[in-house]
Amino acid sequence: MKFSRALCAFTLIAAIAFAPAADAQRRRARTPAPPPPPAVAQHVTIMDGASGAILSCQDCQTPIPPASMAKLMTILIVLEQLQAGRITYNTQYTVSEYAWREHGAPSGGSHMFLPVNATVSVRDLIQGAVIVSANDACVVLAEGIAGSEEAFVAMMNRRAQELGFTSARFRNVTGLDDPEQRISSADLARLARHIIVNFPDFYPVYGRREFTYNNRTQPNRNPLLGAYPGADGVKTGHTDESGYGLVGSAVLNGERRIIVFNGLPTMAARTSEAQRLMRAAFNDFAISQIAAAGAQVGEAEVRLGSRRTVPLLAQGDITIGGPRGVQQELTATIVYDGPLHPPIAEGAEVARLVVEGPGFQTQEFPLVAGRRIGKANWFSRAWEGLRLTLFGG
Repeated sequence: MKFSRALCAFTLIAAIAFAPAADAQRRRARTPAPPPPPAVAQHVTIMDGASGAILSCQDCQTPIPPASMAKLMTILIVLEQLQAGRITYNTQYTVSEYAWREHGAPSGGSHMFLPVNATVSVRDLIQGAVIVSANDACVVLAEGIAGSEEAFVAMMNRRAQELGFTSARFRNVTGLDDPEQRISSADLARLARHIIVNFPDFYPVYGRREFTYNNRTQPNRNPLLGAYPGADGVKTGHTDESGYGLVGSAVLNGERRIIVFNGLPTMAARTSEAQRLMRAAFNDFAISQIAAAGAQVGEAEVRLGSRRTVPLLAQGDITIGGPRGVQQELTATIVYDGPLHPPIAEGAEVARLVVEGPGFQTQEFPLVAGRRIGKANWFSRAWEGLRLTLFGG
């Protein structure tokens, strides 16, 4: 039997941009046809960088081909190897025949002109992978760390699952098209945020405008760098299957926003859409905190316990985000299977807070028991049994 209790209702400012209405009058035949509408990104995620709250989700949970945006996971594994002390920036790896032929200069893809059999430092390889999206650098790192690309990909998939990126399935370290390689734009945003939050000393590398190796200088393809105030990362992507995509991030007035999208037909379309979405991320969306981690948000009934109720605490910060400009009523409801039965351990997840409303994607947050609840004494249990026998539940 499921009990639920309405906890609170509040308003959230939402902004909805409507396209201009089409002209109802038919144009004369001699009037030139209007230009086609601008390309619009697919699988869009807009995230608040501080809280991780998703502010806008347009098919953001659907697994998509990530193209070179998959390199975020490749680099995360390398960063964790550095953090653990298993390798250093001065560690040297050798460029294999496979890395050079299949992913270097002969391949025609993104690369940093690594010569076959050359020894290259992790410092140069990781910069090449991040700044110029070098496929050959990613493969050399994978082979050096794990012995083969396949073994490194297994590390990527294992770590993705550990971090809760349930949509992620990696099949290579470069992001080249593979029918089984997929990750949602929401999980890409979470992955980018994880790198930003956990590797603040390294993250500025994503904002560097160019990289020089072996007397060859190549630019960073991120269209936001230098074009949008506060833009500092993170990764572009393009393949035939994915189209042109971007994981972008910027800080403005102390706030960080992360955007993710793909599916654009040209590099120019990606540039204009990236700037449009980043403007919207800051101007059209806001976040609201319902409760801080550890705050009590309600209580749940307990049957035959040492107490009749147990306080319910937010397991983490409960923060929601969404559009602003149009007031929307959102209802926050505590939901649990109850009454709860003891013993109940302090900190055990026993309920959830469900936030929902018109035009808002329902979100759920775990609630935990604020104290330990033991069983009632024998007299209370006997009296409750008699009551149920005489009067029912």
